[in-house]
Amino acid sequence: MSRKMDHVEHALGIGQSGRHGFDDITFVHQCIIDLSMDEVKLDTSLGTIAIEAPIYINAMTGGSTETEQINRELAIAAAQARIPMAVGSQMSALKHAEVEQSYRIVREMNPNGIVLANLGSEATVDQALRAIDMLEANMLQIHLNIMQELIMPEGDRNFSGMLGRIESIVKASPVPVMVKEVGFGIMREGARKLRDAGVSVIDCGGSGGTNFAAIENARREQAMPWLNGWGHPTAIALLESLSVYPRGSVTATGGISGVLEAGKALALGASAVGMAGAFLRVLRSEGLDALVALIEQTKQELKLLMTALGARSVPELWDKPLVITGPVERWCRQRGINTVDFARRGEG
Repeated sequence: MSRKMDHVEHALGIGQSGRHGFDDITFVHQCIIDLSMDEVKLDTSLGTIAIEAPIYINAMTGGSTETEQINRELAIAAAQARIPMAVGSQMSALKHAEVEQSYRIVREMNPNGIVLANLGSEATVDQALRAIDMLEANMLQIHLNIMQELIMPEGDRNFSGMLGRIESIVKASPVPVMVKEVGFGIMREGARKLRDAGVSVIDCGGSGGTNFAAIENARREQAMPWLNGWGHPTAIALLESLSVYPRGSVTATGGISGVLEAGKALALGASAVGMAGAFLRVLRSEGLDALVALIEQTKQELKLLMTALGARSVPELWDKPLVITGPVERWCRQRGINTVDFARRGEG
């Protein structure tokens, strides 16, 4: 079995931790609204790219013959549901041309959709341009996965110059660049560095979903389980990122598997939410049609939730009150993030 398929099987076996932090976020019920559900619009954006709904299939896999079928079916689902899709890291295809088709299949199955290329922070400008060209991509994701690499038996140990490489790619890229974490969270310090490097949109990528520390530990002969809890819940990572980036410039991923988590992430200020593990699980256990049905159901339930809150659009949702309590509130208080403003939205 290839390392890529090994990751898929471990991800499905380990599952999602559910420690995403959104249980500490509560919407303030609105008993008087002036809105019909037919008026609610889901269109939003990934950076400067307009999309029809605030959901995308986040990076999962590619790079082997076994994973080509997964990408094929995910791409068909993205095309039918009219949502963006990101591929897994293309570095393997840049080094081994024989696995390029496991990525190219995404554009072949979704010729008119929004497709995101993907590389790690070790990539050069030339590699980034080749990855974009491979998929005729609309956007490039650069993923940050320091802890995963350190735990991975064959992973990188040298991260020198990573911010400079990201900045160079941003300047040279013909398409927008999103920087994402893979489940450990982009915090305020990192967000500031990315902003100053010219990155206009980030995916906060917090914990709560696929745990790459646990996956890599499962692949080690001598595991380091004390690192399995490394990182920060998605709700905290999102609030930290939004303390640097404006609302609408951050997307949220990490354990988002249902409408309630998605709605809370959007209401906090995310422009869209990415889902990976939840979609992969349905695809592998129930099939393509079930995945498309799940995405369409999620859209409709988001409209229902927004109607209940009196929000006609995602930007209107950003102004609806919600209360932050528990460990997330305590974290924010220590870090100087004002949570009271969220609770008092709309009072003036």
